[in-house]
Amino acid sequence: MSSSSSIPSSSSSFNQTVIDEFRARGGRVGGPFEGGDLLLLTTVGAQSGREHTVPLGFVRADGLLLVVASAAGAPEHPQWYRNLLTHLLVRVELGTEVFDATAVPAEGERRDRLFEAVVRSAPGYGDYQRHTARLLPVVVLEHPGAGAEPGARTREAASLADKLLEVHDWLRARLRQLRTETEAHLAGGAGQAPPLGLQLRQHCLAFCQGLTVHHTGEDRGVFPALARSHPELRGVLERLAEQHRAVARLKEELVALVSDLGSADPESFRAALARTTDALEAHLAHEERELLPALAGIPFPPPNR
Repeated sequence: MSSSSSIPSSSSSFNQTVIDEFRARGGRVGGPFEGGDLLLLTTVGAQSGREHTVPLGFVRADGLLLVVASAAGAPEHPQWYRNLLTHLLVRVELGTEVFDATAVPAEGERRDRLFEAVVRSAPGYGDYQRHTARLLPVVVLEHPGAGAEPGARTREAASLADKLLEVHDWLRARLRQLRTETEAHLAGGAGQAPPLGLQLRQHCLAFCQGLTVHHTGEDRGVFPALARSHPELRGVLERLAEQHRAVARLKEELVALVSDLGSADPESFRAALARTTDALEAHLAHEERELLPALAGIPFPPPNR
């Protein structure tokens, strides 16, 4: 099987057979796909909110993991691609490895360059493109652990304080990446700022979703447990929860600005991002000052009871 082999999305029973074999044999499948580069991609339905898993050929190029929304050259984008435009966080099964990823469609010159690399590896995708007027999207599946910054904490977390710092490092790194991309994007315009792009949108949404997951976990789990074990911290925890709500309002402003790329104002996005950055940096620093001493005595992961 070449990497350009396509498994029709309408053949749900056939897809399931391939998925079952893939999982049972550690990523290997037989029949017409034997020996091919295949992964399983799980997206969340744009309308239904339910998970959908599809087997896809993949290509590695420029150190990136790529899938192409070819649908064998059909005139419309496959459903999995439409799903990830709404829910960008996906799950990837590659051999025996399973990881969450951010799905970022490439655009413009970058898309063209990556598609050329894909076709060199799997010429069948060139045939698919020639048979449709639709520009075949090239999607980069970004592993959240990729591109870790120098100096980032890499040792295994031994306490809840270590875990908190690990999450805070991730948030700060993604926020710096987002600001760098924003400035580069705005600097690329001649006179008038260019419209926001898909990459900037997906990275913004990934950061916002990661921030939501972190704060929700604190509000529903960590903070109530700390209030019980350290009642002297209740006032601090209440102030931190209020900061969560303030940051959430700024985050929703960002999400609203990138929800419609056609009408989003890049300068308004830059200003909203700056406000979110200032508020979040102050919150993270405050949280670390107040909570790390108490969290340092709590083992992570918690011992089995």
